[in-house]
Amino acid sequence: MTSNNRRAVRRVMQIDPARCLALVIALLPLGCGYALVGKGTNIPDSIHRVYLAPIENATRRSEVEQILTRALAEELVSRRRFTLVNEAGQSDAVINGKVVGFEATPLTFDDQGRATEYQITITASMTFKDRGADKVLWENDHYIYKESYQVDPSEQSYFDREKIAIEEAAGRFARTVVIDLLEGF
Repeated sequence: MTSNNRRAVRRVMQIDPARCLALVIALLPLGCGYALVGKGTNIPDSIHRVYLAPIENATRRSEVEQILTRALAEELVSRRRFTLVNEAGQSDAVINGKVVGFEATPLTFDDQGRATEYQITITASMTFKDRGADKVLWENDHYIYKESYQVDPSEQSYFDREKIAIEEAAGRFARTVVIDLLEGF
């Protein structure tokens, strides 16, 4: 090692800790370019009142649209970003949706060939539209949500489990839709 290199190493090793801390603090605001999820939005500040139109059902599974509409309303209210109104004419924006696909597919089976786990797949077409600007703020014509649930084939309420599973999945479906809507995904 040359004498110049040794001097440079000594200078680096003798850095004042207070200066290092001050340098780090000064550089912190520059950041690394990353941002927290959930902070960004594509929703104009003028949108305060939202009308959630009842979701349509284009599937053979009854009640799925009612369960999803209720879950979306609860999620929107819990976020406190918007006030839900009862009529489209009172709103700044409208959310429309249609369930276009619903499947309950067996995933696993027991020794007798009875299904013990199913996967629910909900496919929906969703739109969030600014009424004043007559502009679509967010839409997804093929929004897919999947979730699995366990079944005990020996239970008498075997067929009732699907509705319970839909109700449980609806909250998570609504949460993902609202997050995507707010963040513009």
